[in-house]
Amino acid sequence: MSAERPPHESVSRRWLLRATGAGVLAATAGVGVWARLSDDGARTAGPEGPGRPLTDPADQSFLQIIAHADDGLYFMNPDLEQSLRGGARSVTVCLTGGEADGRNVGPRAHDPARAPQDRAAFSRARANGLRAAHAAMVTGDPAARWDVAALSLLPGFEVEIQTLRAAPQHQLIFLGLVEARAVWQARARSLRGLWLGATGTLPTLRPAGTPVKRRFHYTRDQVIQTLVAVLDRAGPTVVRTLDPNPVHSPKRPPATTDRDPRLAGLRYYDHQDHTASAHFAEAALAAYGGRGRPAIVENYLGYEDGVLPHDLDLAAARRKARLLSVYGWADHRACGDPAGCGDRKVGGSALGGSSRNWTRSTRLRAPGSNAWLRPAADGRLTAFAVLGGAAYCWAETRPGSGSFGAPVPVGGALLQGQIQVVRRPGGALQLFASRTVLPGRNAAHRRELLTAPQTGTTADGVPVFARWESLGSPDPDPVRSLETGFPAAVAGPDGTVHVFVRTWDGNVAHRGGPHGRHFSPWQRLEGPVSTLTASPRIVDGLDACVDSEGLIHLAAPTAGTVQHWVSKEPGHIPRPAAATGLPQPGGPVSLVPVADGAVRAVFRRSVTAQVLITERQRMVGAWRVSARCAAVGGYGRVAAAPVGSGGRMVLAARDDAGEVRMAMARDGAGPWQRGRVAHTAAAGVAQDAVGRAVVVALGLDGRLYSARQTSVGPSVRFGGWRAQAGLPERAGGGPVRVGGPG
Repeated sequence: MSAERPPHESVSRRWLLRATGAGVLAATAGVGVWARLSDDGARTAGPEGPGRPLTDPADQSFLQIIAHADDGLYFMNPDLEQSLRGGARSVTVCLTGGEADGRNVGPRAHDPARAPQDRAAFSRARANGLRAAHAAMVTGDPAARWDVAALSLLPGFEVEIQTLRAAPQHQLIFLGLVEARAVWQARARSLRGLWLGATGTLPTLRPAGTPVKRRFHYTRDQVIQTLVAVLDRAGPTVVRTLDPNPVHSPKRPPATTDRDPRLAGLRYYDHQDHTASAHFAEAALAAYGGRGRPAIVENYLGYEDGVLPHDLDLAAARRKARLLSVYGWADHRACGDPAGCGDRKVGGSALGGSSRNWTRSTRLRAPGSNAWLRPAADGRLTAFAVLGGAAYCWAETRPGSGSFGAPVPVGGALLQGQIQVVRRPGGALQLFASRTVLPGRNAAHRRELLTAPQTGTTADGVPVFARWESLGSPDPDPVRSLETGFPAAVAGPDGTVHVFVRTWDGNVAHRGGPHGRHFSPWQRLEGPVSTLTASPRIVDGLDACVDSEGLIHLAAPTAGTVQHWVSKEPGHIPRPAAATGLPQPGGPVSLVPVADGAVRAVFRRSVTAQVLITERQRMVGAWRVSARCAAVGGYGRVAAAPVGSGGRMVLAARDDAGEVRMAMARDGAGPWQRGRVAHTAAAGVAQDAVGRAVVVALGLDGRLYSARQTSVGPSVRFGGWRAQAGLPERAGGGPVRVGGPG
């Protein structure tokens, strides 16, 4: 191997902390494979001009938990590369050896079945490819040297840890658990089998040349505790995992000879190792509980990306593919390891072959909310976010002040994604969220929606909420409930609160409650019959609004267009409207009501990622594309909200650097302004008590950042971004019991 081991077999926590200090950040200044989208000038809090991001890399720490060596490159980029390039601490944990059939040959190889089979060598080659890709992202040199050692995270067990010598705050950890060696077929000896209890232990596979001295057998709890130990070491502000809740495929599960009933079930679009790795990560985060600073958790879609519309522009996809080509040893570089220097099964075909669709998209399971920033009854803006599985509230110190107080815990446990906030008539707020209940002695593994109505305010004006109440799931079967989407909610003019969610079968379900209480049973909305069989019908990423006439609108992206529902009378449940004829969306849809009953839908177009503003006039009833915004790249939800009168809106979107862009729009789209805040999920937008547009974002350090117009007006620019005071403290002060109540 080209890498050299340090003098000691293990890397101590003290050494890691010393290596990840601010003094080594300068070592990451090398240009990576991706084009830099910002200059290296002085840091600035302003929205324009050169400068580094306002978020400080020294305040960020990233932990990626993946199943196979290439998972982060396929499914977490561009986010992964952006955080590595920024200089923050980063640890990537790969759970399996990824040994597959042990044949390291390309997809075009002649008679690959006759190639020599060596699983230990193939596992090593994949690890070599991963570290080359990480080195390219951090230093620009795929051949950069790594130090390799055995490390004990759990008494009696060893894992392999690799540390990038030029930037030792970047580490790779390999557990080497045997992989399923099949995408869907039921295998007791797999991560899924271990999670479900079909096997009591799962063995490891020793890669060629590993310093780990022997094989180990992990129980379910030992895998979880190993990940908890990694969480303790890394102290992450952001944890990235694969998708814990993939969508099922209409195809029948393949026949299997394994008769264990725990392994029976549906066929899903994703790889079973991806899903199981995410479940283990969820359980570890729950067990980690109150030990560290509350972290942002991001779950990335896996193979499901291949059946959804592309959401990255071609330039971003090509950069993503170039890193996969480094991993795939497409340059035939020499690394001095006879096992191989990369995964030839990927090779240089990342933009071609069966994996091309995975390269063209990056999607979070939680689509983000268009309503997590809302004015309270007295006009002060309030923002809500999930960190460490609990909800937090930031409130302006006074209406229109532009200064938010420290975050206040709002409770909850194992919450996921972003909070949806409804402002009821009279100004009281109501929160909606989604959570996963992990399996336990008296709990089935399931998803459910939750709500918490406001009950008052503190002496300094911060909203106070009742305990979170479960709204259940439209699919009571626990397995089906795991595919429940994320809530979109509005309050009708009569005070009834309506909540909508994507269902297991690709439709939309609804519950309503007068004044946000005593909700009706779940019922599915009417909808056109879909003939789609190769992909999900309704894609998560709904939004709802109430127009100026009191009618409720709901919009949802599908694999082909945008689906629209509208109520016939104020406050009534929406019904299917005429076909929109809108272009194929590349992500969630955000709705904005404007004057005279008109409604706008804002979303990214597939393939190009261009932000479109579309409009439906009530009298005409037909949708049209009214504006096309200048290209900024990026992916995910575009936040949109009305400002003032005359159809003015504020928009905020992630750009190709992972930072915020904001714009004012009226009849057309204004120019984007740059905000150098690397953030998670969707930005938040609203109008403050003075009438100025406000944009907020949750930084990757867990802080709230905000910018607002310098004065009121349709073309007034935004002032500088501000890091708001205070970091979230762990709510509750103790660990969350796995499978326990929130």
